[in-house]
Amino acid sequence: KTKYSKLIFRKSDTVPEELHRLVQESFLTLREHNCFFQDLVRIKGKDFLTPVSRILIGNPGCTYKYLNTRLFTVPWPTESCDIKYCSPQIHDACKALMKLNDYLHIEAVKALQGQNSFETKEIKDTTVIDREQSFTTSLTEQGSVSKDQSGVCVPEDDIILKNRTSYNLTLLNYMDPLQMLYLKQEPYFGMGNMAVSWHHDENLVERSAVAVYSYSCEDSAAEESNGQELKGRDPAVWHVGLKVAWDIETPGLAIPLHRGDIYLMLDELNMTHQHCVLAGLTPRFSSTHRVADCSRGTLEYIFGQCELALQNLQTDPDSMALSLKSLETAVVKQVEEIHNEVEFEWLRQFWFQGKRYLKCTDWWLKPMAKLEEFWRKMEIMTSLVLSEVRKEQQNEEQRNETISCFLLVLKERQKLRKEWTAR
Repeated sequence: KTKYSKLIFRKSDTVPEELHRLVQESFLTLREHNCFFQDLVRIKGKDFLTPVSRILIGNPGCTYKYLNTRLFTVPWPTESCDIKYCSPQIHDACKALMKLNDYLHIEAVKALQGQNSFETKEIKDTTVIDREQSFTTSLTEQGSVSKDQSGVCVPEDDIILKNRTSYNLTLLNYMDPLQMLYLKQEPYFGMGNMAVSWHHDENLVERSAVAVYSYSCEDSAAEESNGQELKGRDPAVWHVGLKVAWDIETPGLAIPLHRGDIYLMLDELNMTHQHCVLAGLTPRFSSTHRVADCSRGTLEYIFGQCELALQNLQTDPDSMALSLKSLETAVVKQVEEIHNEVEFEWLRQFWFQGKRYLKCTDWWLKPMAKLEEFWRKMEIMTSLVLSEVRKEQQNEEQRNETISCFLLVLKERQKLRKEWTAR
């Protein structure tokens, strides 16, 4: 009640049957079309293939970054966006997941409102009790409440609730544990095989809710195991594990996940706690809905950055020769940093792994071609800076300052190009 109060669990029978049907069909469709992929992620300078296969679906132009890997959304169908899918079945699958997204948004808002009203009532009740106690006892009680109920919410504005629950994408996961040669053992509580190790979800809007729909392909082996008397968790059944971050004294929690179950991680739970996924015996899909922090992760953002950089490029109307408007250190530095961002956070990330999404849609090809055009112009701008600083008439102090900042960015570019070539 105190350590895991922000975890909300919903059994499958609380979810509309039609929604179950649509979502579960969409999982199977995407698997049949080979749309789930293992990600090559980078941890402490080394590359690893994830044991779980994934696909990102969400708002057009959104991306999600985790473990130095940027995933690009297969856009779900929106009226404002013309999206051509590779097949009608993939269109229907993306549409079903958008319906699930809307449903989970409403559920998360209800859960937060319910929790806020419960905690407000609890605070009022505590105040009434405290009035009847001695001053010393009152102080003691208040201390214990604040310790156990860290992060007590006050009633929040509807707009804030909406922002923290307006999911802009879902990361779909698929794993067949029997296809895995080796799975790590959960190290702290003896919970068994882990499909996903202890972690916080990255790149999310602060205090936003995470909602997860779980679908395990249960079979007779799992059902038989469920009927047995077992000590600890049933190894045939998938579980979500939760623990207080950096605390192995407080008991961990392992909750069984059956076909169509849902859980919500509300408010700051994703930051104060870590979660893992404990493998069962049968294949499992999940749809994990997030409010990704897209402040630097949308096409709108990166196109805006490119336009900002290209403001320093001008064309002579007569000769059509290109030149730079300014050689001020701050301007040159800003342009070259955007140049690096376009190349290493977008173009190389996309062509390294993003092109596999062509199995679903070619939606990203046009914006990527546009980004490449911007990048080529920025390559010209780099050459123009080099030409200018070589000129003898340049003020020496200005030239040295420009070269110093310019070299730092170029060295970073060279280092990253070598890293990406090696990958």
